[in-house]
Amino acid sequence: MAKKLDGRLLADQLQEKLKQEVSEWKHKGKRLPKLVVILIGEDVGSQVYVKNKEAAAKKIGFHSQVDRLPEETTEKELLRRIKEYNEDQQIDGILVQLPLPKHINEEKVLLAIDAKKDVDGFHPLNMGKLFIGEPDKLPCTPYGIMELLKANNIEIAGKSAVVIGRSNIVGKPMAQLLLMADATVTVTHSYTKKLKELTKKADIIIVAIGHAEFLTADYIKEGAVVVDVGMNRHSDGHLVGDVKYDEVSQKASFITPVPGGVGPMTITMLMEQTVNNARFE
Repeated sequence: MAKKLDGRLLADQLQEKLKQEVSEWKHKGKRLPKLVVILIGEDVGSQVYVKNKEAAAKKIGFHSQVDRLPEETTEKELLRRIKEYNEDQQIDGILVQLPLPKHINEEKVLLAIDAKKDVDGFHPLNMGKLFIGEPDKLPCTPYGIMELLKANNIEIAGKSAVVIGRSNIVGKPMAQLLLMADATVTVTHSYTKKLKELTKKADIIIVAIGHAEFLTADYIKEGAVVVDVGMNRHSDGHLVGDVKYDEVSQKASFITPVPGGVGPMTITMLMEQTVNNARFE
């Protein structure tokens, strides 16, 4: 039976450390960190994520401002607001909640955010730094996964890792972080042939494809570490990951639950990078 990689427990511990640090700043009269989240439209998933980010910032004790804009907000107006926040010296982090409405160019928006305030780690400059091995701001989900593996003393160097999914948000930066930790990494996707042959040889498997309960026990070898990034809802509203947890947990050595695995760590790394900006201002 696999040991649960409890992201919620670790996130609480890390957030408590940040809370203590911010509290000390407050006692010393130092300016507190500030995060601005821009949310456009009424996407239910985005609303939940933003609510969780607000709650984490409140718990830690720093300022969090949510700029809620209607679906019909123009790209020009969004870029104007980003420019305003870039120039505000009291703001340490700017996050535009994705996905954006179809009439807004996502790439243009990400480029508009000051790379120093890009606490989500998606700006091309920050991605470029990561891929030359000199990271600054990191995409929060891969960052959180690495912290979770490290906290559980899971050895990465010399291990075989398979990443299922090649998105800019998770798959690609995840593969790079594993490479930097000296794993041998295979990135797979919808065109990969004989996926099962690859995963059955892997010591570490990261699953980020958005396909409910895709990874079953016959995809893994005994004792593999399985990290589930998926968040899917069945027709009855039940939340599941990309991994069939009940059966894979019988074979893996470590596994992340859904919910309570990767999600809390993603939010915590966002908080960490916001505080970090204020720490070194």
